[in-house]
Amino acid sequence: MLKKCLLLLLSGACLTAVAADKYLVDQEHTFSSFEYRHWGLSLQRGRFDKNSGSIELDMENKTGSLQINIDADSINTGSDKFNQILRSESFFHAEKYPKISFLSDKMIFNEDKLVQVEGDLTIKDVTRKVIVDITQFECRFMILYLKRACGANGNTRILRSDYGVGRYVPFVSDEVTLSFSVEAIRE
Repeated sequence: MLKKCLLLLLSGACLTAVAADKYLVDQEHTFSSFEYRHWGLSLQRGRFDKNSGSIELDMENKTGSLQINIDADSINTGSDKFNQILRSESFFHAEKYPKISFLSDKMIFNEDKLVQVEGDLTIKDVTRKVIVDITQFECRFMILYLKRACGANGNTRILRSDYGVGRYVPFVSDEVTLSFSVEAIRE
């Protein structure tokens, strides 16, 4: 890039922008999960099995953006009965609001490691700013795909009542920890 830039400088122009690498979310290795306290008795967990999206990373300039889409109907608690309750109008109303989304164009790096992603989380057409703390981030050539891939794990805490999913608060905790395990393959 520098050599190309020096040659272009001689002609009076220099392109300084570096194109970001584009990645598609690997749906087989990407999950969104949640944890909450159930009636003060235990910490319960569930996940959404269908996630999709895309990521752009410019590692040279330490910038990027991402879009993650979560299929609300793919909620999985391990109980078919409870899954139906959470899909209903009382909670996610998955028929009317089929998609949960997270959009970001602000990635925070510490040297070559992604440490935070700030963006907009939308649940049931309610959008709020959240900060996802990244606990694991790695990119490398993957022999499995014969392409470069990146993976990350992160989490954030929200109040579910902020998104219209607050039924049974305070008996079932309002605060929910959302966790994301994402792998993406460069296009």
